[in-house]
Amino acid sequence: MEHSQDIVDESGHETPVWAIFGDLMAGLVGVFVLLLVWALGFQLELAQSLEQEVAKRQEEERRRMELEAALADPLAQGRITMRDGRIGISGNLLFALNSDQLQPEGKTLLKTLVGPLRVYLSEHHQLLMVSGFTDDLPIQEGNLHFSDNWELSAQRALTVTRTLIDEGLPPSLVFAAAFGDQQPSVPNKDAASRSQNRRVELAPVPRQASDSEFEEPTPQE
Repeated sequence: MEHSQDIVDESGHETPVWAIFGDLMAGLVGVFVLLLVWALGFQLELAQSLEQEVAKRQEEERRRMELEAALADPLAQGRITMRDGRIGISGNLLFALNSDQLQPEGKTLLKTLVGPLRVYLSEHHQLLMVSGFTDDLPIQEGNLHFSDNWELSAQRALTVTRTLIDEGLPPSLVFAAAFGDQQPSVPNKDAASRSQNRRVELAPVPRQASDSEFEEPTPQE
């Protein structure tokens, strides 16, 4: 006895099984195509993101190398350090202990940095962040100038900032920041490590264009 390969619908008409199977396969193929398109789109987006990240890192490395080249002399002399694009200056070179008064040697060094920094910041549309840091020792008792390390680091950053401006760096290209003893470069274990943490860092950072730079010029009457 042969079994029928047709399905009887409600109207009594027989629907071939192969037709139903074909519709099912067509639906599955459609889903597969949609998944394939989504996967390809995701892969393309991922590749573009990776390409952009690689380009960004290459640009950052190029800028870092340009900055190192501009500051080759003080770097070679060991008067400054460069790490991750940040220029480090020993606090001992700039200031006496618990003081915000710039020492002559420190002022001379800052003067030599202004020219290269000014050119670099202008060419790369960046600002210079001047950051002050201290070690973890409290301010010496009897010091009437600073209540804590936050205030000392802030005043030192401002002193360096004002000196850079006095030596020719445009005020619009530089700003000061204070970190106190909260961001040590090495653990505060002894006198040598604390000496490393008493420092000022100069770091180029991206500059946001002001609204005025995007305003259309007012027509002349």
